[in-house]
Amino acid sequence: MSAEDPKSERHRIDKWLWCTRFFKTRSLAAQAVSGGKVHLNGERVKPAHAVRVGDRISLTLDGMSAEFDVIGLPVRRGPAPEARTHYAETPASAERRAKLREQHRLAEMSRPRPDTRPDKRDRRRLVKLQRGEK
Repeated sequence: MSAEDPKSERHRIDKWLWCTRFFKTRSLAAQAVSGGKVHLNGERVKPAHAVRVGDRISLTLDGMSAEFDVIGLPVRRGPAPEARTHYAETPASAERRAKLREQHRLAEMSRPRPDTRPDKRDRRRLVKLQRGEK
């Protein structure tokens, strides 16, 4: 393909998400796009929709929403440092995700944790308690 070829200036969105390592497989990326977890420039799209440099991608990963600007189109699925050169998270998104991570960390710290795992007798008591039995 030559540099002027329009196909070299765009990727399928599922392929781009896979190449930039947001998803482990291309089929998982396609499922996320089809399921509405990925939006391109604020619109819900299909997995075959074209991504161009300058587009904004919003996606939900592990319950957290994030926005990324497309900086480049990867040629292959390479190592993670190479993949990170093809997108940039928006400052507002990075700040929002940092606050959410901090809230999750504080909630995890405030949750009581036993020193050891429950033994068989304690597990039976927990099951009875969860079922509402005496």
